[in-house]
Amino acid sequence: MANRTVFRLLCTILVAVGLLQAPVAASAATRADLSRAVADSTIAAHPAASLGLGYTDALFLLGLYRVYQRTHDSRYVDYLEDWGAAKVKPDGSTGNAYNDLDSMLAGNVFLILAQQTGDQRYSLAAQRIRTRLDTYPKTSDGGFIHNTGLTGQLWADGAFMLTPFLAHYGADTGDSFATTQAAKQLLTYFGHLRNPGGLLYHAYDETHKASWSDPATGHSPEVWCRAVGWFGAANVDVLDALPQTAPDRGALTGIVRYLADGFRKWQDPATGRWFQLPVRPTLAGNWTETSCSSLFTYTLSRGIQRGYLGKDYQPVVDAGYAGVRDRVSIADGGATQITQIGVGTNVGDAPFYLARPRATNDFHGVGAFLYLNEQITGAA
Repeated sequence: MANRTVFRLLCTILVAVGLLQAPVAASAATRADLSRAVADSTIAAHPAASLGLGYTDALFLLGLYRVYQRTHDSRYVDYLEDWGAAKVKPDGSTGNAYNDLDSMLAGNVFLILAQQTGDQRYSLAAQRIRTRLDTYPKTSDGGFIHNTGLTGQLWADGAFMLTPFLAHYGADTGDSFATTQAAKQLLTYFGHLRNPGGLLYHAYDETHKASWSDPATGHSPEVWCRAVGWFGAANVDVLDALPQTAPDRGALTGIVRYLADGFRKWQDPATGRWFQLPVRPTLAGNWTETSCSSLFTYTLSRGIQRGYLGKDYQPVVDAGYAGVRDRVSIADGGATQITQIGVGTNVGDAPFYLARPRATNDFHGVGAFLYLNEQITGAA
């Protein structure tokens, strides 16, 4: 594309005059280039057109864009553009009906591509998601349900899939409904999911009819780590896009502080990570999971950076980052491995969560790690 050529020429000039850092070797193991190593290894293994529209692929693309924001390496934004060209038609259609919140995470990538390329297809694609919300089913108090086939159900996962998109869409377009709903959804979800142990239940069913639902409260039986991680990351990302004058900013920062206290309380002192079932650390068979540990640490670090949290949380961040870093390795040839990542997970009981397969380089963990590492390196 012509704009790629112009961009590369501009980067070459900026590097020459010392205003832009030239790319560093992908195999170096320092903090500053660990993201690059993971990004390069992943895109080498997964051509852009091979990725789909699902939330894990979108998560990786969003993490990759954060690496681009630091490095200005045009290969990364080219990768996003190649994905977009393969997946989004000129009229903005993708073949997706957007009948679940998971499918909406890609909207964030559409917004990025709209800004990067000026191609209307991406603005139209993002608009399709926003328009879908006009008729998307909700709970009785206005929470967008996790999936149109799951009447009355709110899953903590869904907050990350939807609310940062709404906040950024509102900021980009001036859509006041989107801006207001970004905060409203987080507050509605939090009101239903708050757990006495200091974190969040995985899910809530207002009908109390789901097989996992407590007949008295509607809560799921367990606190699952990645669901809480999604929710924490959603809060700090929404706050980044929300106007400083937004009336719900104070309530959202309060949620960040609530979660931060829980993260500190339940961090494993031996590893710095958090358990698959974080409020049951002594449960036989429990294990520390990498993606949620990345998301918890990301949320804490962002909270400190933005002033929502005090510096007294920094030791939790340092231990969390070290624990995640222990799960990341780089081979001599530059290939990276991120281990002990829980695969996609439904709502269930304790044996269900503990028996979930653990994968290497699953995009849940790769994307979450890029979020964390770029935050730690000061990129975002």
